[in-house]
Amino acid sequence: MATEGAVVAAPSLWLRLEAATLLVGSLIAYSSTHRSWWLVPAFLFLPDLSMVGYLGGSRLGAIAYNLAHNTALAAVVVALGWWQDESLALALGLVWLAHIGMDRLMGYGLKYNDHFQHTHLGRLGRTSKDRQSS
Repeated sequence: MATEGAVVAAPSLWLRLEAATLLVGSLIAYSSTHRSWWLVPAFLFLPDLSMVGYLGGSRLGAIAYNLAHNTALAAVVVALGWWQDESLALALGLVWLAHIGMDRLMGYGLKYNDHFQHTHLGRLGRTSKDRQSS
């Protein structure tokens, strides 16, 4: 079932609030890097290139997508940039975190292996049931 494993009700709202916090907090932190703001739109959608993995099937696609949308990896880049005083790495890591927050806020969660639309935040798009009831 496509909704299996999906977060629903109040926890779903809390996860959306968490995503909004990640998005806004990352952009606020970005402002302290003193890097040009053109980097944000230039690199904001870079993690979505991971969807190319779906050309190799839904299992490979889910792995690639989830790696690129993993807050831990982006946080490591931020930490390394901060620790090494590399403002570009810090800035790009923060843009990466902002992307993850933006995606989660819009309902694009981590993927299950069975289908692109099956995410931990619920099913993406309208189902045939939704179309029949409209």
